[in-house]
Amino acid sequence: MRAAALYSAAGTLLLSTLAAAPAGGAPAAGAAAGVPGAAELRGTGVAVARAGAAGIAFGACAPADVPKAPKNVQCGTVSVPLDYAHPNGKQITLTVSRALATQKDPHNSKRKVPRQGALVYNPGGPGASSMYFPLVGAVPEWKRIAAAYDLVGYAPRGVGRSAPLSCEDPKHFLKAPTASPAHPSEAYKREQIAEARAYVRGCAQRGGDRLRFYTSLNNARDLDVLRAALGENQLTFVGASYGTYFGALYATLFPSHLRRMVLDSAVNPDPAKIWYRNNLDQSAAFEERWADFRDWIARHNDVYKLGDTSEKVQRSYDTARERLAGKAAGGKVGPGQLQNAFLRAGYYDDFWPSRAQALSAYLHGDPKPLVRLAAPDLKTAAEAENGNAVYTAVECNDAPWPTDWKVWDRDNTRLARVAPFETWDNAWMNLPCAFWPAPRQQPVDVRTGVGELPPVLILAAERDAAAPYPGALEMNRRLAGSVLVTERDAGTHGIGGGANQCVNGHFEAYLLEGRVPGRRAACAPHRLPSAATGPAKEARRGALRSGRR
Repeated sequence: MRAAALYSAAGTLLLSTLAAAPAGGAPAAGAAAGVPGAAELRGTGVAVARAGAAGIAFGACAPADVPKAPKNVQCGTVSVPLDYAHPNGKQITLTVSRALATQKDPHNSKRKVPRQGALVYNPGGPGASSMYFPLVGAVPEWKRIAAAYDLVGYAPRGVGRSAPLSCEDPKHFLKAPTASPAHPSEAYKREQIAEARAYVRGCAQRGGDRLRFYTSLNNARDLDVLRAALGENQLTFVGASYGTYFGALYATLFPSHLRRMVLDSAVNPDPAKIWYRNNLDQSAAFEERWADFRDWIARHNDVYKLGDTSEKVQRSYDTARERLAGKAAGGKVGPGQLQNAFLRAGYYDDFWPSRAQALSAYLHGDPKPLVRLAAPDLKTAAEAENGNAVYTAVECNDAPWPTDWKVWDRDNTRLARVAPFETWDNAWMNLPCAFWPAPRQQPVDVRTGVGELPPVLILAAERDAAAPYPGALEMNRRLAGSVLVTERDAGTHGIGGGANQCVNGHFEAYLLEGRVPGRRAACAPHRLPSAATGPAKEARRGALRSGRR
């Protein structure tokens, strides 16, 4: 399931249920041999105790972790077992970043704010890093939270310098131009099957015996080790997108270790949805969000001249795609790059003006704005390849996938008839899971009973395409005592600390005071962007990096 990035409030991109172990790290009494995951649970207790004793030696950040980090941001490492069933075996090192709580009230410089501990953030993926997260404390909408909490980011296993995973040479990853047929031919399908098989071979060759240990369950266990290394008896966590899924796994595995948890843009945790069905649901939701974008462009036809109805805008887009198939813009932007650029607009509506302006300019004879927005940036190839490798490994390892191509072909052909915008591109991204060499897990039945957890705050936009809204409803149902705050008639992916002040009020009240509005609450949508009249460009963005889901 593909995703792009999480936004801050300023509209800038900143950058099988198991028994829980008590906070001290020892296995719970019910974790007897023979219980599924019992060995891993005992191993987690060993790793937690070891990390709690060692702590994290924070110091200056390496340029590879947080380039040009300000003095208040420091970095360190924490060791975790590659295989929790063998906690004294091979260890891997995760990189961690932190900015200490400022304890300064942004509205009253004379008032000292009590520190509430560490707040750990994960932006999703799988395959995304939050090493830049401590920089978010400089954004006005986050300053009250930064006053009360140490802001902690980290690179999950496989990501960045945390035992990095790779499946192919990065120089070959961002190849361009590429095709993006909404209804692919049989010959094109055969090409994609061959590419998926080759990609899997690369993962197996480069990942070796490590490959099977990149999982959501291990991400949840790593999170508990990180909690202990930070010296926290209980975890305060904000997870966005895919981060909501392994956050929910953490709540299921370690309910007594949880202090507060925000799940922003919740993934559907139903075991039957992980991950094949979730990806089909996502493709269907992107069709609706693409329609929202087209409607907005049509309302601004006086600016963009792309058509005064959604259908006419679609025809303009199809015209551009056909032209690019014949001749790539700038030699690098073909239909695949066009689709990827417009897919990002499905995540964040503040991308709408730049995309619409670039499409308009291209169709009226100026390809430069589209090339600036859509051409691959080779400087990011290694990071992109690494993120994709981790994404693939985690999703393929997490659950059974159809291994018969006929199932994929049937399901995606049917869906593409009504949702052509993203269906097949999403299928090709996930197709390696049909041929995956490592063992598949059975997804954990995410579920908690009444009183097992403190209230968990779930945030969701009603028209989020990357994490469709039914997933938030399912998460709310499965985590007893959780609270769902919905941004109505909006589709931004990741809304905490974003453009909606009503959402932010609930977000702050929960993190700073532990207050929740009741089982359900709703906010009116944030204002959509104005039409751009100048050259197409992205809004200035700062630091929260994010991921695919």
